[in-house]
Amino acid sequence: MTEKTAQKEPGKKPAPSKKPKPQQEVVVQISLSELHPFPDHPFQVREDASMQETAESVKEYGVLVPALARPREDGGYELIAGHRRKHACELAGLATMPVIVRDIDRDAATIIMVDSNLQRENILPSERAKAYKMKMEAIKRQGARTDLTSPKISAKFRSDDEVGQDAGVSGDTIRNYIALTQLVPELQQMVDEKKIGMTPAVEISYLKPEEQQMLLTAIDSEQATPSLSQAQRMKKLSQSGELNEDTMLSIMMEQKKPEKNDITLSGEKLRKYFPRSYTPFQIENIIFKLLDAWQKKRQRDQSR
Repeated sequence: MTEKTAQKEPGKKPAPSKKPKPQQEVVVQISLSELHPFPDHPFQVREDASMQETAESVKEYGVLVPALARPREDGGYELIAGHRRKHACELAGLATMPVIVRDIDRDAATIIMVDSNLQRENILPSERAKAYKMKMEAIKRQGARTDLTSPKISAKFRSDDEVGQDAGVSGDTIRNYIALTQLVPELQQMVDEKKIGMTPAVEISYLKPEEQQMLLTAIDSEQATPSLSQAQRMKKLSQSGELNEDTMLSIMMEQKKPEKNDITLSGEKLRKYFPRSYTPFQIENIIFKLLDAWQKKRQRDQSR
């Protein structure tokens, strides 16, 4: 009886196995108090004009694109994408926001977090550097390939090259940005403020933390930042153990303090001459048109 039941009927094809349906992600309203920032989130949430515009939009239309989060072991949810949207909701006085909850591990979440934020404008070099490093380390852990960690290996596809491919830049560019994470915070800020160029900053990143502190003292003393050639010489002296306060100061003294020819016009002083509806771009255009007219009149007066 059992054998007959087990036998297949001749000419009859077995029923196709049913494929499991992909789980559909659902958007849910979650209290802002239950949404926690991503650990070591590299991107700042700034209180700027763009944030104010986002808050006004949220107040009027709500959050149009749901945030993405994952469950936390300690309760609540860890934001993967949507830190700015959450803050805009807080400014708009909302108590909840729409969120897609996805149960993924930390490395997968890190990669999504970085990729979703790198599309933004006005990302600081230090933010980009930390983000690239976080993504590269996540990819390394996912692959568990120890032969990908050395920058000397070029024959095999490396995690930094993969990060570069995703970002549309070279692996060398990724490595240069990641080098910025070795700078002390004060020097990182100077790179963000464009007081130190990217290329010299990469060379400076090879200095020991105490040598970087010496450099900060020298920068303050000479009121000048190192050029590429100066940074390269400091790096070489550091590697040979010959860099000290005297050698660093002598290098920095080679660059004379430039004369300050910059003129700063206070926005508050200028605003009284223009309607409030005028944008900074419109104000700048009018100022230069007036200056052109003044210069032409002055030239006519001098030619008389």
